[in-house]
Order: sequence, then C-alpha cells, then structure tokens
Amino acid sequence: MLSAWLHYSLGNTISQILEVFNFHLQFKMSAGGLVQMWHRLADILWQWYEEITEDIQNAGVLHGDETGWRVNGKTHWLWCFTSKTATIFTIERSRAGPVVLKFIKDYFDGVFVSDFWYAYNMLTCAKQKCLVHLLRELKRVWKYKDSSGDWAQFSKKLKRMMRDAIRLSKRPDELDKETYKRRRERLEKRLNLFIEYDWSNKNARRLIKRLRRHRSELFTFLYNTDVPFDNNFGERSIRGAVIMRKNSFNNRSQKGAMTQSVLMSVFFTIKQRGLNPVATVKKALKTYTKTSNLPTLVELTASDG
Repeated sequence: MLSAWLHYSLGNTISQILEVFNFHLQFKMSAGGLVQMWHRLADILWQWYEEITEDIQNAGVLHGDETGWRVNGKTHWLWCFTSKTATIFTIERSRAGPVVLKFIKDYFDGVFVSDFWYAYNMLTCAKQKCLVHLLRELKRVWKYKDSSGDWAQFSKKLKRMMRDAIRLSKRPDELDKETYKRRRERLEKRLNLFIEYDWSNKNARRLIKRLRRHRSELFTFLYNTDVPFDNNFGERSIRGAVIMRKNSFNNRSQKGAMTQSVLMSVFFTIKQRGLNPVATVKKALKTYTKTSNLPTLVELTASDG
C-alpha cells in the first residue's frame, strides 16, 4: 500500500522504492513483485474508479486537460477530468473526441472548462474556454509569428476586452445587479463587433475563426460565479502526473497504463476530500480481506470525514 502511494502519488521510481524497502526497512522485495502487487491493488480498487467516474459525470463544474504519454514506447495520451471532489485519469491511444464522450456522457448538465482543443467540441453541454490560453496565444504570435499589418490593433483590443471581462467577474458583489448586467451586455456587444470586423493579418483571421466557433463559450463565467475564466485547476491537477512521467518513464504495457490510471485517480481523489490516502485505502483493504467486499468510496470518505 505504501509503495503504491509512493509511486502513483508522489512519483518515486521503482528503484527508489526498492531502496527504501530493501535497505532501510530490511523488507526484501523485487521490482516484479512490486508491480504485481500494484496490479492486484488496482483490480481491487476498480470499483472506486467507477465511482469516481460517476462523480465527475455529476459535477457542476468540470475541468479537462490532456498531455502526451508513452505506453510500451508508443504515443498515448493521459487525460484528466477533475472537479472539486474527484479526479479521474485515463491513458488512451487516442486524443480525439470519443475519449471525452466515454467519460463525459451526453447527459452531462454542468459546465465543462477546457482549452480550445477540438476534441472537447463534441460535448453539447455549457462550456467555458480558458481565456489564459487565448492571452498566451497573443504573446506567442508577437514572439514567433507574423505580427504585421493590423495585428497590433487586434491584439490590443482583444487583450483589453478579455481583461475587462475578468475584472468584471471579480466584482459581482460590489456592483448592483443592473449595473453588472449592463456592463456584461456591453462586453457582449464589443465581442460581437470585434468578431465581425474584417481583420487583414493572417493570425488575426485565424483567431477570429476560433472566436466565432467558440463565441458562446467565452463569457460563461460572467453568468455563473462558480465557473472560472481559466483552466488553471485542470492544469494543476495534471501537473503531478507530468512530474511522474519524467521519473517513471511512462508505462511498459497496457496493464501498467490501466493500473496507473486507477491508482492515480484513487489517490488524487482521496486527497482532494481531505483524507489520508494510505490510511483510507488500508482501512478499506482490511474490510475487503474479512468480507471480500470493498466499502464504497463515498461511504468510507464520509465516515472518515
């Protein structure tokens, strides 16, 4: 249990864990023995993985992000879907929309927050696109791409409009409802006029296409105070896995990828709920060994809370 937490939550390598157990704790273990124990643990906790999946499908605000991963030397993608109470990871061969629909069902009625990756377009729910990604793109064009013609005017106007929207979202309690509504409507009109303008710079025209495609997904946060204007929460959630990727060199098999997905999801979710991951799983395994039944994660975390 401790070894799994060290590897799938803290990102320690197998050689580091073996050094702790074999030399410091004088508890002889092999790399193969460790991996087999982790596979067995993931099989037992699969029920919790399904519970976590159901939890995110019922979230009010859900964040999504993805990053590259390797399985047996082949390119895969690590996907992360996270809410305030749960985080699910999955390692898939594809970076396309079917993966999103596999976890975020058509009946999802919350708000989905993400970057502008096209795979998320398959969702029909309310969405909020990350405005920080948009502002980063403006900087990237200035630094590496064509910034001639009317790009300076385009960039200045878009940047000012996004920042005005962000400032307004931070003042719902300072302004009366009518004033807040009036300023929000003014921003909507500014965005419409901005999109309709005939910009000449090729990068400006490229970004205008993106803004048109996601027009209804840019200012959702101005209508729902629980929705952020960025995807920082999703990016922070996947960052731990990115650090682990550097240490563990990804997975050597599909079985290893599945174990990685399950155990990361369980440890991250338990920690989100303010509990000790090692103690919580240990308590569940005691019940499992006695009754052959695993307590539900929601019951266990509620009782421990």
